[in-house]
Amino acid sequence: MKKASPFTLVRSFIFDVFYISWAMLSAILFAPFFLMSPACSLKAGPPWAKFVMFMSKYISGLDYEIRGREHMVEGPFIIASKHQSAWETAFFYAVFKRPSYILKKELLRIPLWGWYLWRMKMIYIDRAAGMSTMKDMIRQSKEAIADNRPIIIFPEGTRMKPGAPAHYHPGVVALYSQLKVPVIPVALNSGSYWGKNSFIKYPGTIVVEFFPPIPPGLSKDEFLTRLQDTIETASAKLLVEAQTKD
Repeated sequence: MKKASPFTLVRSFIFDVFYISWAMLSAILFAPFFLMSPACSLKAGPPWAKFVMFMSKYISGLDYEIRGREHMVEGPFIIASKHQSAWETAFFYAVFKRPSYILKKELLRIPLWGWYLWRMKMIYIDRAAGMSTMKDMIRQSKEAIADNRPIIIFPEGTRMKPGAPAHYHPGVVALYSQLKVPVIPVALNSGSYWGKNSFIKYPGTIVVEFFPPIPPGLSKDEFLTRLQDTIETASAKLLVEAQTKD
Protein backbone atom coordinates (compact mmCIF):
# COMPACT_ATOMS: atom_id res chain seq x y z
CA MET A 1 0.00 0.00 0.00
CA LYS A 2 1.29 3.42 -0.93
CA LYS A 3 2.13 6.07 1.64
CA ALA A 4 -0.62 8.54 2.43
CA SER A 5 0.09 12.25 2.16
CA PRO A 6 -0.99 14.64 4.94
CA PHE A 7 -3.71 15.91 2.59
CA THR A 8 -5.06 12.37 2.14
CA LEU A 9 -5.08 11.85 5.90
CA VAL A 10 -7.06 15.05 6.43
CA ARG A 11 -9.54 14.16 3.71
CA SER A 12 -9.96 10.68 5.19
CA PHE A 13 -10.70 12.13 8.60
CA ILE A 14 -13.24 14.59 7.20
CA PHE A 15 -14.90 11.78 5.26
CA ASP A 16 -15.25 9.66 8.40
CA VAL A 17 -16.85 12.55 10.27
CA PHE A 18 -19.37 13.10 7.48
CA TYR A 19 -19.89 9.36 6.96
CA ILE A 20 -20.80 8.71 10.59
CA SER A 21 -22.88 11.88 10.82
CA TRP A 22 -24.79 10.99 7.66
CA ALA A 23 -25.48 7.47 8.92
CA MET A 24 -27.01 8.85 12.12
CA LEU A 25 -28.87 11.67 10.40
CA SER A 26 -30.34 9.49 7.66
CA ALA A 27 -31.51 6.94 10.23
CA ILE A 28 -33.46 9.71 11.92
CA LEU A 29 -34.71 11.36 8.71
CA PHE A 30 -36.08 8.11 7.34
CA ALA A 31 -37.61 6.94 10.62
CA PRO A 32 -41.17 7.46 9.27
CA PHE A 33 -40.42 4.97 6.47
CA PHE A 34 -39.00 2.55 9.03
CA LEU A 35 -42.20 2.69 11.03
CA MET A 36 -44.54 2.25 8.06
CA SER A 37 -43.53 -1.08 6.48
CA PRO A 38 -40.54 -3.09 5.23
CA ALA A 39 -41.28 -1.94 1.65
CA CYS A 40 -41.23 1.71 2.74
CA SER A 41 -38.09 1.25 4.83
CA LEU A 42 -36.25 0.21 1.64
CA LYS A 43 -36.64 3.81 0.44
CA ALA A 44 -33.99 4.83 2.99
CA GLY A 45 -31.29 2.83 1.24
CA PRO A 46 -30.74 4.63 -2.09
CA PRO A 47 -30.41 8.19 -0.66
CA TRP A 48 -27.99 6.94 1.99
CA ALA A 49 -25.90 4.95 -0.50
CA LYS A 50 -25.82 7.62 -3.22
CA PHE A 51 -24.72 10.28 -0.76
CA VAL A 52 -21.94 7.97 0.47
CA MET A 53 -20.79 7.71 -3.17
CA PHE A 54 -21.01 11.50 -3.44
CA MET A 55 -18.92 12.01 -0.28
CA SER A 56 -16.37 9.43 -1.44
CA LYS A 57 -15.87 11.34 -4.67
CA TYR A 58 -15.89 14.92 -3.46
CA ILE A 59 -14.32 14.52 -0.02
CA SER A 60 -11.95 11.59 -0.45
CA GLY A 61 -11.36 11.97 -4.18
CA LEU A 62 -12.46 8.36 -4.61
CA ASP A 63 -14.49 7.87 -7.79
CA TYR A 64 -15.54 4.66 -9.56
CA GLU A 65 -15.89 3.14 -13.02
CA ILE A 66 -18.35 0.40 -13.95
CA ARG A 67 -17.39 -2.08 -16.66
CA GLY A 68 -19.68 -4.71 -18.16
CA ARG A 69 -22.95 -2.86 -17.63
CA GLU A 70 -24.44 -4.96 -20.43
CA HIS A 71 -24.27 -7.98 -18.13
CA MET A 72 -26.73 -6.50 -15.63
CA VAL A 73 -29.73 -8.69 -16.53
CA GLU A 74 -33.41 -8.03 -15.89
CA GLY A 75 -35.44 -10.08 -13.46
CA PRO A 76 -34.28 -11.93 -10.33
CA PHE A 77 -30.57 -12.70 -10.11
CA ILE A 78 -27.66 -13.10 -7.71
CA ILE A 79 -24.64 -10.82 -7.58
CA ALA A 80 -21.55 -12.70 -6.36
CA SER A 81 -18.87 -10.11 -5.72
CA LYS A 82 -15.33 -9.80 -4.50
CA HIS A 83 -15.33 -8.02 -1.13
CA GLN A 84 -12.32 -5.87 -0.19
CA SER A 85 -13.78 -2.74 1.38
CA ALA A 86 -16.71 -1.15 3.16
CA TRP A 87 -17.15 0.87 -0.01
CA GLU A 88 -19.01 -1.77 -2.01
CA THR A 89 -21.65 -2.23 0.69
CA ALA A 90 -22.92 1.21 -0.31
CA PHE A 91 -22.10 0.86 -4.01
CA PHE A 92 -24.48 -2.01 -4.76
CA TYR A 93 -27.33 -0.23 -2.99
CA ALA A 94 -26.65 2.86 -5.09
CA VAL A 95 -26.69 0.86 -8.34
CA PHE A 96 -29.40 -1.78 -7.90
CA LYS A 97 -33.05 -1.42 -6.95
CA ARG A 98 -34.07 -2.94 -3.62
CA PRO A 99 -31.13 -5.35 -3.23
CA SER A 100 -31.12 -7.90 -0.44
CA TYR A 101 -27.68 -8.51 1.07
CA ILE A 102 -26.49 -11.74 2.64
CA LEU A 103 -24.98 -10.57 5.93
CA LYS A 104 -23.94 -11.88 9.31
CA LYS A 105 -26.53 -11.68 12.07
CA GLU A 106 -24.24 -9.61 14.30
CA LEU A 107 -24.77 -6.58 12.04
CA LEU A 108 -28.41 -6.44 13.11
CA ARG A 109 -27.24 -5.39 16.57
CA ILE A 110 -25.76 -2.11 15.33
CA PRO A 111 -27.84 0.73 16.83
CA LEU A 112 -30.20 2.38 14.34
CA TRP A 113 -28.78 0.95 11.11
CA GLY A 114 -28.94 -2.62 12.36
CA TRP A 115 -32.64 -2.06 12.93
CA TYR A 116 -32.98 -0.84 9.35
CA LEU A 117 -31.21 -3.94 8.05
CA TRP A 118 -33.75 -6.07 9.88
CA ARG A 119 -36.70 -3.96 8.73
CA MET A 120 -35.47 -4.02 5.11
CA LYS A 121 -35.52 -7.83 5.23
CA MET A 122 -31.86 -8.32 4.55
CA ILE A 123 -30.87 -11.98 4.60
CA TYR A 124 -28.96 -12.71 7.77
CA ILE A 125 -26.98 -15.78 8.73
CA ASP A 126 -25.97 -17.03 12.16
CA ARG A 127 -22.50 -18.48 11.75
CA ALA A 128 -22.78 -20.32 15.06
CA ALA A 129 -25.94 -22.19 14.02
CA GLY A 130 -24.30 -24.66 11.63
CA MET A 131 -26.40 -26.24 8.87
CA SER A 132 -29.65 -24.75 10.18
CA THR A 133 -28.49 -21.28 9.18
CA MET A 134 -27.98 -22.51 5.59
CA LYS A 135 -31.61 -23.64 5.43
CA ASP A 136 -32.75 -20.33 6.88
CA MET A 137 -30.64 -18.41 4.36
CA ILE A 138 -32.21 -20.35 1.48
CA ARG A 139 -35.70 -19.68 2.84
CA GLN A 140 -35.08 -15.94 3.15
CA SER A 141 -33.43 -15.84 -0.28
CA LYS A 142 -36.39 -17.52 -1.96
CA GLU A 143 -38.65 -14.86 -0.43
CA ALA A 144 -36.39 -12.12 -1.80
CA ILE A 145 -36.34 -13.66 -5.29
CA ALA A 146 -40.13 -14.03 -5.21
CA ASP A 147 -40.28 -10.30 -4.45
CA ASN A 148 -38.06 -9.67 -7.50
CA ARG A 149 -35.16 -8.41 -5.39
CA PRO A 150 -31.57 -9.02 -6.51
CA ILE A 151 -29.44 -10.83 -3.93
CA ILE A 152 -25.95 -9.58 -3.12
CA ILE A 153 -23.51 -12.12 -1.71
CA PHE A 154 -19.80 -11.89 -0.98
CA PRO A 155 -18.69 -15.52 -1.48
CA GLU A 156 -15.66 -15.18 0.82
CA GLY A 157 -17.92 -14.04 3.64
CA THR A 158 -15.78 -11.11 4.73
CA ARG A 159 -13.53 -8.38 3.39
CA MET A 160 -10.25 -9.71 2.02
CA LYS A 161 -7.01 -7.85 1.40
CA PRO A 162 -6.10 -7.40 -2.27
CA GLY A 163 -4.08 -10.37 -3.47
CA ALA A 164 -4.98 -12.58 -0.50
CA PRO A 165 -5.69 -16.28 -1.27
CA ALA A 166 -9.35 -16.85 -2.07
CA HIS A 167 -11.59 -19.03 0.07
CA TYR A 168 -15.18 -19.26 -1.15
CA HIS A 169 -17.79 -20.51 1.33
CA PRO A 170 -20.53 -23.02 0.40
CA GLY A 171 -23.32 -20.44 0.78
CA VAL A 172 -22.99 -19.13 -2.77
CA VAL A 173 -23.14 -22.68 -4.18
CA ALA A 174 -26.26 -23.41 -2.12
CA LEU A 175 -27.95 -20.28 -3.44
CA TYR A 176 -27.07 -21.15 -7.02
CA SER A 177 -28.35 -24.72 -6.79
CA GLN A 178 -31.53 -23.90 -4.87
CA LEU A 179 -32.70 -20.60 -6.38
CA LYS A 180 -32.03 -21.52 -10.02
CA VAL A 181 -31.46 -17.94 -11.17
CA PRO A 182 -28.44 -16.44 -12.99
CA VAL A 183 -25.36 -15.52 -10.95
CA ILE A 184 -23.41 -12.46 -12.07
CA PRO A 185 -19.71 -12.55 -11.07
CA VAL A 186 -18.25 -9.19 -10.04
CA ALA A 187 -14.57 -8.28 -9.68
CA LEU A 188 -13.24 -5.05 -8.19
CA ASN A 189 -10.19 -3.34 -6.72
CA SER A 190 -11.70 -1.22 -3.94
CA GLY A 191 -9.22 -2.57 -1.39
CA SER A 192 -6.41 -0.74 -3.16
CA TYR A 193 -8.01 2.55 -2.14
CA TRP A 194 -10.03 1.84 1.00
CA GLY A 195 -8.57 -1.20 2.71
CA LYS A 196 -10.02 -3.53 5.29
CA ASN A 197 -10.03 -1.88 8.73
CA SER A 198 -8.19 1.09 7.23
CA PHE A 199 -8.87 4.69 8.14
CA ILE A 200 -7.18 5.95 4.95
CA LYS A 201 -9.12 6.46 1.73
CA TYR A 202 -6.70 7.00 -1.14
CA PRO A 203 -7.91 9.12 -4.07
CA GLY A 204 -8.33 7.32 -7.35
CA THR A 205 -10.86 5.38 -9.39
CA ILE A 206 -12.25 2.06 -8.17
CA VAL A 207 -13.09 -0.29 -11.02
CA VAL A 208 -16.10 -2.60 -10.65
CA GLU A 209 -16.39 -5.16 -13.45
CA PHE A 210 -19.50 -7.26 -14.15
CA PHE A 211 -19.21 -10.48 -16.13
CA PRO A 212 -21.70 -12.54 -18.15
CA PRO A 213 -24.26 -14.26 -15.92
CA ILE A 214 -23.64 -17.89 -15.09
CA PRO A 215 -26.90 -19.65 -16.04
CA PRO A 216 -28.55 -22.15 -13.71
CA GLY A 217 -28.08 -25.84 -14.39
CA LEU A 218 -24.35 -26.38 -13.94
CA SER A 219 -23.01 -28.88 -11.43
CA LYS A 220 -21.92 -27.44 -8.11
CA ASP A 221 -18.23 -28.01 -8.80
CA GLU A 222 -18.44 -26.59 -12.31
CA PHE A 223 -20.28 -23.52 -11.08
CA LEU A 224 -17.86 -22.82 -8.24
CA THR A 225 -14.81 -23.26 -10.46
CA ARG A 226 -16.22 -20.93 -13.09
CA LEU A 227 -17.27 -18.32 -10.53
CA GLN A 228 -14.00 -18.30 -8.62
CA ASP A 229 -11.80 -18.32 -11.72
CA THR A 230 -13.73 -15.41 -13.22
CA ILE A 231 -13.69 -13.23 -10.12
CA GLU A 232 -10.16 -13.98 -8.96
CA THR A 233 -8.50 -13.67 -12.37
CA ALA A 234 -10.20 -10.35 -13.06
CA SER A 235 -9.60 -8.98 -9.56
CA ALA A 236 -5.89 -9.78 -9.87
CA LYS A 237 -5.76 -7.80 -13.12
CA LEU A 238 -7.64 -4.90 -11.54
CA LEU A 239 -5.20 -4.91 -8.63
CA VAL A 240 -2.28 -4.48 -11.04
CA GLU A 241 -4.21 -1.76 -12.84
CA ALA A 242 -4.78 0.12 -9.57
CA GLN A 243 -1.10 -0.16 -8.65
CA THR A 244 0.08 1.24 -11.97
CA LYS A 245 -2.63 3.81 -12.74
CA ASP A 246 -3.11 5.98 -9.64
